[in-house]
Amino acid sequence: MPGPSTELVQQLYRTPPDRFVAARDAAVADARRAGDPTTARQLARLRRPTVTAWLVNLLAIRRPELVADLVELADELRTAQRELRGPRLRELSAQRRAVVGALVAEVRKLAAAEPDAPPAGRLPLAEVEATLNAAFSDAEVADQVRAGRLLRAASYAGFGEVPRPQLRLVTGDDEEPEEERPARRPGAQRGRPEPATRADRAAPGTDRAASRTDRAAERAEQAERAAQRAARAERARQRRALDRELALAQADQKRVEAELTEATEQERDGVAVLDGIEAELAELERRRAVAEQDLSRAKLARRAAERAVTVARRRAGEVEAAIEALAAEEGDADGGAGAAD
Repeated sequence: MPGPSTELVQQLYRTPPDRFVAARDAAVADARRAGDPTTARQLARLRRPTVTAWLVNLLAIRRPELVADLVELADELRTAQRELRGPRLRELSAQRRAVVGALVAEVRKLAAAEPDAPPAGRLPLAEVEATLNAAFSDAEVADQVRAGRLLRAASYAGFGEVPRPQLRLVTGDDEEPEEERPARRPGAQRGRPEPATRADRAAPGTDRAASRTDRAAERAEQAERAAQRAARAERARQRRALDRELALAQADQKRVEAELTEATEQERDGVAVLDGIEAELAELERRRAVAEQDLSRAKLARRAAERAVTVARRRAGEVEAAIEALAAEEGDADGGAGAAD
């Protein structure tokens, strides 16, 4: 059988170290239940990474394109170191610092997204940075970083960016042995200078090696100073860009604050107008209530007057009838008296 899949191995190395062993053992048990002893054995051989190695592996698995850029830049940097190309070396050194800084920031972000990661204040970011720097000097470390299967932190203890094969110090013990010489006759050295000792013969070689070391160190120091100048120039450029952005942001802030002030005044004016309208509505409601009361009283008075009119009309009719009856009686009385005469 082919063994564990790349996805399964990456899943294990994405697991935080404190849960790695349990996850690995569970994967081994699954492989055995599936009848795959080869995969189970290979999984059982996987070792738990340190927290630093886990963070670097997490970067390689989550953001492989960034790690690929690091490896490519590391190859270019090692080539420039071997060929001692000063300008290119300074340029690549500045790029290295920028890339490592960006990768460390990305590691911090990836760790913050992991629920079981250590708190931000306890992340070994210095060791992560040292491991990434070691990848620039050691191709084997770079390959391990790119594979995402690093087990422990790495560091480079060499002389900065100076290629180590160039820094070989020759000492007297490294000189070849003296050749066999024919025996001299007694007294042959009489009156002649004493031959140079091994230390005397080794001195020129030692001086040349020390000189080469000094020149290499001086070149490294010059490259370091140039890289620092480039970094300062880059920071100055970023500062100018940030200053421009700050000026624009402050101008926008001033503009929106003026708009806020105007909107606040308009709101206050609107509230005042609304309060006035509500006061007018309240007055109109009061006047309406008074008018409704007056109308109700007027209706009552009209009904009372109608009733009084009805009573008065009826009484007037009754009086008129009584007068007519009385007149009729008087007419009858006057007619009877005339007949009697």
